[in-house]
Amino acid sequence: MGFIYQINTSKGGVPKLPVLGADVRFEGILGDKQKDKRYHGGVERAICLFSLEVILNLKKAGHSIYPGSTGENFTISFENYHLLIPGTIIKIGSEVVLQIASFAVPCKTIKGSFKDELFTCISQKLFPGQSRVYARVMKEGIVNVGDSIEIIL
Repeated sequence: MGFIYQINTSKGGVPKLPVLGADVRFEGILGDKQKDKRYHGGVERAICLFSLEVILNLKKAGHSIYPGSTGENFTISFENYHLLIPGTIIKIGSEVVLQIASFAVPCKTIKGSFKDELFTCISQKLFPGQSRVYARVMKEGIVNVGDSIEIIL
C-alpha cells in the first residue's frame, strides 16, 4: 500500500535530515532527539509520519515545505494516507510494527515550512487528512528507505 520515501532524524528540532536506515525502538529512532519532550517523543509519540503526497501538494501551493522540514521521522508515500488514524496498525518492512496513536498538532516551530507561516494548514481539525501522525512502536526493528508499509489492522 505504500513505502518509506525518506527517514529523518535530528539532534533536536527541525528540520530533521535524511538517513538511509533507522533502528526503531519503543522510545523512538535510536539517535533521534526532540527539543521539547512535553509535546514530542516518548512511547506514545515515538515515531512521527507524514505523507509525501501532502508535502508535494503543499509545495505546489507555494509553501517551502520539504521532507523532514516539519519534523517527521518517516516521510511516506501511501496511497490511502487518510486511513492512518488512531488505532490503525501498520507493518513496515519485515520487522517493525507501529500503531497510530494520535494526530500531531502543528506548532510554530515548523512555521518556516509554510507560506505566510501558516503552519495550521497541516492541522487535522482544520484540514482532515493533511496532518502528521504519531505512532507507538509495537515491535522494534530496523527500517530502510524503500521499505514497504501495509495496514495490518
